[in-house]
Amino acid sequence: MSTDEPLLRVEDLRVEFPTDDGVVHAVDGISYEVAQGGTLGIVGESGSGKTVSSLTTMGLTRAQGARISGRILFEGRDLLECSEHEMRAIRGNDIAMIFQDPLSSLHPFFRIGSQLTEAVLTHRSVSRAQAQARAIELLELVGIPDPPRAVHEYPHEFSGGMRQRAMIAMALANDPKLLIADEPTTALDVTVQAQILALLERMQRELQMAIVIITHDLGVVAEIADDIAVMYAGRIVETASARTLFAQPQHPYAWGLLRSIPTLSGPREAELVPIPGTPPSLINRPSGCHFHPRCAWSQPDHARIDPALEDVPGEPGHRVACLLSVQERRRTWSELKAGQAPP
Repeated sequence: MSTDEPLLRVEDLRVEFPTDDGVVHAVDGISYEVAQGGTLGIVGESGSGKTVSSLTTMGLTRAQGARISGRILFEGRDLLECSEHEMRAIRGNDIAMIFQDPLSSLHPFFRIGSQLTEAVLTHRSVSRAQAQARAIELLELVGIPDPPRAVHEYPHEFSGGMRQRAMIAMALANDPKLLIADEPTTALDVTVQAQILALLERMQRELQMAIVIITHDLGVVAEIADDIAVMYAGRIVETASARTLFAQPQHPYAWGLLRSIPTLSGPREAELVPIPGTPPSLINRPSGCHFHPRCAWSQPDHARIDPALEDVPGEPGHRVACLLSVQERRRTWSELKAGQAPP
């Protein structure tokens, strides 16, 4: 693979789950790229399709009866065409994933060291003693105190932050080329969140791996991500570099996510501005622009016209799916920042 080629390229990925109530359109034609050693942040509310898209990359939605189309190219190889045997060789070795809840992801009946050892033995031809030594090395790598003792402890004996570090250690056991981190800071206090994100950045530098970080919180990816894709109702509605998205977002949904982040510069009594309404059903999605029922700037024709993801003029790499004109979007965001626009 050429070094100029992205490590991961997702092309028009669609994932649907047939149910008794209808077809769940979990992922609806998304495309994105992740460069070697780069970081992509995928953000959006719960139910937007973030996790399903990455589980499909790992080959973990096949057993759920999903209907999958499109392409997922990893080092030029389409993962959707790989057999389950081939995916087992890739999963946990070349591509690893940190799941949302470390307490439920770690087996409660097995010691931490046993679970780390198994991750090593599955993909490496080493002795059990060598795998155990690697487990201790991994715990030390992620900052667990007293690793020789910690390998003999059970998950319930670890704090939330330590369990998350153990999950990161397990994901890094075989030096993956791509790490998918699904809500890696959920249910952790702010201080531990910062430590986990700093740990991921350090591991990325040391291992030269790419990261896809999935979150509902734009604040989490503010420092770590190179590029950001904003998902809503199974689609990517905006994608740009992190710098561009925070400076000049173009989609009303991205405005809502940004305005819900607490800031240190505003007055202490200032209230956060929530996005009105609730995420739509992925079985019965709104017509036209899927965001129009919750959008304060929606026009009557927005319920009929389904916007495509298009380039933003003068901003390379910035794409948005919105029916407002570029001038309207730029003016509105400037007014929102200045506090002049209605909520």
